[in-house]
Amino acid sequence: INFGDMDEAEARKWPDLMAIVEASVKPERQLLGENADARRRKERWWQWGRWTPALDAAIAGLDRVLAIARVGQHGAFAALPACMVCSEQLVVFPLDTHAAFCALQSRPHELWARFFGSSMKDDLRYTPSDCFETFPFPVDWTTDAALEAAGQAYYQFRAELMVRNDEGMTKTYNRFHDPDERHPDIERLRALHAAMDRAVLDAFGWTDIATDCEFLLDYEIDEATWGTKKKPWRYRWPEPTHDEVLARLLALNQQRR
Repeated sequence: INFGDMDEAEARKWPDLMAIVEASVKPERQLLGENADARRRKERWWQWGRWTPALDAAIAGLDRVLAIARVGQHGAFAALPACMVCSEQLVVFPLDTHAAFCALQSRPHELWARFFGSSMKDDLRYTPSDCFETFPFPVDWTTDAALEAAGQAYYQFRAELMVRNDEGMTKTYNRFHDPDERHPDIERLRALHAAMDRAVLDAFGWTDIATDCEFLLDYEIDEATWGTKKKPWRYRWPEPTHDEVLARLLALNQQRR
């Protein structure tokens, strides 16, 4: 229930909704402390404690938005209904095209995010100021036709695959990065990811860079003491490709400053 910045009198024009908030929210708000934020929450108990009018304005008119978990193992983006109330643990982008999804989900953006973002244990902590705002996107990246086609093919197949297998994003990408996983559907998902990478690299004009991937460890491990734990495999570009793309992105970032 979102009353936005309505005052109490205006909010009471919806008595059924107001009764729910008054019974469920107001008692808890009255138990808060006495600092400025707590007092505001107690006084305006029918409003959200952390309302984001800038986000609401940015996504107005959109049917869906793109989002990524602030902390996650695989750095996976997904489309969500724009009317959904999103957790603070999500980073939400006022973008609704498959072209935008393609650019964000591609390996050029992922390697940039992993290079500049922080981490929590072994997971990526996606910070928009470091990972998104600094990334030198291709020209017209939200509307490019080739990116749109590649992103749509990948997104639709991934969605169908998860529904068909009754598996979420984490399980799907665990299989994606498993060197022992050779199911045709996972191989197809890998190929579609390479097609997205190809489209993004071509949008930059970097047609000379190959998209071939290998199963490589994310970090060195001590084989003697690792035991039976799952190894940190990732299906990714070999180091020479990774380093070359990162170097070009860094140079492009400097040129655009």
